[in-house]
Amino acid sequence: MAANSEPMNVSINVPEVKLSSASGHRKMPVIGLGSAVDNIDESAMKSAVLESIKLGYRHFDTASLYGTERALGEAIAEALKLGLVASREELFITTKLWCSDAHRDLVVPALKKSLKTLQIEYVDLYLIHWPMSAKPSEKLRNDIPEEDLVSLDYNGVWEAMEECQRHGLTKSIGVSNFSPKKIETILAFATIPPTVNQVRLITIIIDFNL
Repeated sequence: MAANSEPMNVSINVPEVKLSSASGHRKMPVIGLGSAVDNIDESAMKSAVLESIKLGYRHFDTASLYGTERALGEAIAEALKLGLVASREELFITTKLWCSDAHRDLVVPALKKSLKTLQIEYVDLYLIHWPMSAKPSEKLRNDIPEEDLVSLDYNGVWEAMEECQRHGLTKSIGVSNFSPKKIETILAFATIPPTVNQVRLITIIIDFNL
């Protein structure tokens, strides 16, 4: 019997979890596509997002630091144009607040800047990227000099995060790379509790036969 030369259509059905403190009790797909890369190729990133949407992915994670918000936004616009998704509401978009913007008066402007780059009116989840703050800077950098690090104003920054949600700029707010103790600090005064703590899991495989 001759092999079928037609491309195989594969689609995934991703489970969702309800975010209790999100506006409208937004549901989050538990599997998403991350966009943190060492060398940014916007064309490749855009293609990867479009192909992922075709496969059934609906959750996409980015950050102001990554430099991939523009490519993701362009992919979202094209997916809508091509009819790969019926509406923006079918997608779940996460982005993050970088350390140099983790100041009470910079949080809302930082999210508005991300939204403009993404070419969307709101994100579904906005996270504080790290439990630390740095001196304000136009240039976002991962290797923050020690002398530029400053104490995070947990109360002020979280109040601004809550403001983002109340104004409809994001459906939900959360944190990233926070320890349980740091989350407890926020819970002590938060009126909208963090709905997510995103952490990175690194798996190390050891070959004991070496």
